[in-house]
Amino acid sequence: MTEGRSAAVGESVAAEVRLTALGLAILPGVAAHPGLSGVRALPDGRDAFAARALLANAAERTLDVQYYIWHADITGTLLFDALRRAADRGVQVRLLLDDNNTAGLDPVLAALDTHANIEVRLFNPFLHRRWRVLDYLGDFGRVNRRMHNKSFTADGQVTIVGGRNVGDEYFGAGHDLLFVDLDVLAVGPVVREVSADFERYWTSESAYPARKLLPRASPDSLAETARTAALVECSAEALAYREALGRSSFVSDLLERELAFDWAATTMVSDNPGKALGHARDDEMLWSKLKARIGTPTRRLEMISPYFVPEAASVEHFAALARSGVKISVLTNSLEATDVAPVHAGYAKRRKPLLQAGVTIFEMKRAPGADGVERKRSGGSGSSRSSLHAKTFSVDHARVFVGSFNFDPRSARLNTELGFVIDSPALAQEIAAAFSERIPERSYRVGLNEAGRLEWAERKEGREVVYDREPGAGFWLRLAVWLLGRLPLEWLL
Repeated sequence: MTEGRSAAVGESVAAEVRLTALGLAILPGVAAHPGLSGVRALPDGRDAFAARALLANAAERTLDVQYYIWHADITGTLLFDALRRAADRGVQVRLLLDDNNTAGLDPVLAALDTHANIEVRLFNPFLHRRWRVLDYLGDFGRVNRRMHNKSFTADGQVTIVGGRNVGDEYFGAGHDLLFVDLDVLAVGPVVREVSADFERYWTSESAYPARKLLPRASPDSLAETARTAALVECSAEALAYREALGRSSFVSDLLERELAFDWAATTMVSDNPGKALGHARDDEMLWSKLKARIGTPTRRLEMISPYFVPEAASVEHFAALARSGVKISVLTNSLEATDVAPVHAGYAKRRKPLLQAGVTIFEMKRAPGADGVERKRSGGSGSSRSSLHAKTFSVDHARVFVGSFNFDPRSARLNTELGFVIDSPALAQEIAAAFSERIPERSYRVGLNEAGRLEWAERKEGREVVYDREPGAGFWLRLAVWLLGRLPLEWLL
């Protein structure tokens, strides 16, 4: 095909996509804000699930879906079925999953891949499907690098990017652990950037067709997945969840095309997929692009990161910013709320230097979920009913990042990541307001007492309560974290 012919076909496809119901719904807003993208924060888990389900139901041409984790629970099963039903309508569905968390999903993925309109690919796959530890033993350097990106794009017109994976704990449907998380729904020019980035990952060396890796599915396997989804949909838990979704104002606004957007200059930043093979240059890394796009804070820096592991050089950078007059505030998980205790160990040894440099630190408390019940978690993963999972920061009350990037060595150097930089004072002000109002109520403020030792203060029943050791964590967990902090594991965290 000649270059001119190819361009003509591309223009024809683009025009066809714009004429879909989604394209027509967003066209007036996009036309009224040339060069800007419309963004809408999705802090509520149920709204975040509803947005994905509605996009799958509304799509007419394409669904490009990319995730790190996808659980076969209530919400995961319902979204799998939403993809299947879209494919039944003729929608071309491409599902790209990191293979690190697909254990037990092989039959479902193989079944979906048999559909004429669905193609499944696995990123950086494990060769040993059952005994995956063998890959870690024989090929650790490769399988330790994962695709942490998360995006859900319909008809090339609407996308959802952020911190959430697919699973009950991310969408407010879990009964063991709920994550406090953040996504952004976006329309406009930035969606084209997300679509192009998906294509880059889909065609990368690390993306393998599922049919080359998974056992062949039986002829009736796709029908069996539909029957399983129907049973899940009729369960008491799913019915209660769907009723709650039906009461959401976000859902009705989206269905009526009355959802308000913040129109702002928005840029997608992501890693070169070659990072998963150790082939990406520094200037192809998300952290490098973030620095270039956001610049150096001059007044304020507010950071929310569940897995916050600043290295020594980063601590010095924060100290230099603080000395120059920048007010820095950080929210991360407390030991009682974290779901990954080793990461907390990497963070804990940096707390004193950060506080001494003038950084304000809040640690999110464990909190009961929607049912009001708090349950203990067993093992070394901490004890948590509600845990922070959002990854966002704002600079100078003007620019905001929302995405999958954790402020830790793993996100910086090992995993691939994806996110938006949004020039939105309104969204930045929302984050600033959270630090001044909601976060102090739901967190411990970490400080140093007169003897220079750590202390944790919380507001409780109208008074301040101060602890001299990590609140809500038992002796053995605190000891395990102390020991982990002495091991040379920081580069893995």
